[in-house]
Amino acid sequence: MADNMTLDGPRHGPASGKTRQLVILLHGLGADGNDLIGLAPHWAEILPDAEFAAPDAPFACDMSPMGYQWFSVQDRSPAAMLAGVQSAASALNAFIDGELKRTGLSADRLALVGFSQGTMMSLYVAPRRTAEIAGVVGYSGRLVAPERLASEAVSRPPVLLVHGDSDEVVPFESMAMAEQGLSAADFTVTTLARPRLGHGIDIAGLQHGGAFLKAAFAA
Repeated sequence: MADNMTLDGPRHGPASGKTRQLVILLHGLGADGNDLIGLAPHWAEILPDAEFAAPDAPFACDMSPMGYQWFSVQDRSPAAMLAGVQSAASALNAFIDGELKRTGLSADRLALVGFSQGTMMSLYVAPRRTAEIAGVVGYSGRLVAPERLASEAVSRPPVLLVHGDSDEVVPFESMAMAEQGLSAADFTVTTLARPRLGHGIDIAGLQHGGAFLKAAFAA
């Protein structure tokens, strides 16, 4: 469990010098916060008041000599995946609470952006937070335990899902399955399929993600 673990990682901005929005970037398996903080400069122009924070996941990766993981995926059964997101949720929630307190922002000024395993964490944690955040952007991920979402969700932020149709790590079909699960639980979901893209983020995905975040904060 990650109950007593304190997360930290690189930060960027805000370009305007005044933090009015907060975007927390959650990396994938075997990476670290530096892997996603590179998205911040791409979005800083359209989100000049946003500060970006990219914490390292709480556990050392057990499938690589480097990097971190939110949870182990050596057992990918539904029960193990659910236990995994649950094991890291407390540490992530504590980080979110700490960042909101540090910046003095309310939950509606916060967005989560995840990649792969970071998307799994975002889609698990955000709906279970009492105060609704501005939105969630999930790249190349999946929705863990969709059958539990409707009964456990206490807030329903808008969600953008982006996935390459040639993803060799997280199957492209995961996006449709996540959309179905979120929609069944009354979430507003937008999806973007990227042709010939593998397990990654391309320019079109970045542009759509930035536009989604701008609209979510404006709402």
